[in-house]
Amino acid sequence: MEELKKAVAREALKFIEDDMVVGLGTGSTTAYFIEYLGKLIMEGELEDVYGIPTSYQARLLALENGVPVLGLDEVDAIDVAVDGADEVDPHLNLIKGRGAALTMEKIIEYRAGTFLVLVDESKLVERLGQRVPVPIEVIPAAWRAIAEELEVFNATAELRMASRKDGPVVTDNGNFILDARFYRIDDPLDLEIELNNIPGVVENGIFADIADIVLVGTREGVKRMER
Repeated sequence: MEELKKAVAREALKFIEDDMVVGLGTGSTTAYFIEYLGKLIMEGELEDVYGIPTSYQARLLALENGVPVLGLDEVDAIDVAVDGADEVDPHLNLIKGRGAALTMEKIIEYRAGTFLVLVDESKLVERLGQRVPVPIEVIPAAWRAIAEELEVFNATAELRMASRKDGPVVTDNGNFILDARFYRIDDPLDLEIELNNIPGVVENGIFADIADIVLVGTREGVKRMER
């Protein structure tokens, strides 16, 4: 599986040119992309390329690998955003947020001229929500009330707990993550909008109608899905 991730990360480099501003996603597949991008910059094969990180993790990886970074408020436009996904349906709708960076990911990837998604073939599903829950970033004081509100959607929600610290996961924005499992997601865009209308919800992990190209690592090679 790691080789498939590396293959799509290398393929994504073909979309990067000199003088580009690149959104840098969060996660294991995008980490390979950042590493390979840094190598091209350090070797002089790419010039005047700057990264806009979606998380502290992405920022640290960029700096470690020689990718110069800028803040979102320092650029007028983002040429390409590169990120992974937890699920991809046939219409290129996504579930993202297992890395708890969904809010900044959505802000940056929505603004990008091209949003490029990197996945291995295990992430392809017929319908969103089949394998993973929908992450929802929430204001800490409201998490229990929001979990109860989600019952209206026939969903069950759990507060995501940290694995190497006591207590819940805290996002880069200082918020909590609810992982919500829905009985069935028939209209991802509608559900994305409805979830964000719940008071106390900062953002949710449904990325509908936003991905432009999905590169899929398979045992037969990298395949391209395009909207």
